[in-house]
Amino acid sequence: MSLTTPAVVTVTGAAGQIGYALAFRLASGQLLGADRPVRLRMLDITPALKAA
Repeated sequence: MSLTTPAVVTVTGAAGQIGYALAFRLASGQLLGADRPVRLRMLDITPALKAA
């Protein structure tokens, strides 16, 4: 595991399909690299959480 500082990424609209797809790619290392730790912050409005 690398000792680099984690990238803090906030995904807005996280309850939607794009949010799900983006979160997977970020967590798997496809977007920022497999050696870069990521701290995900999933953000959405309360009414949208019912759809998730």
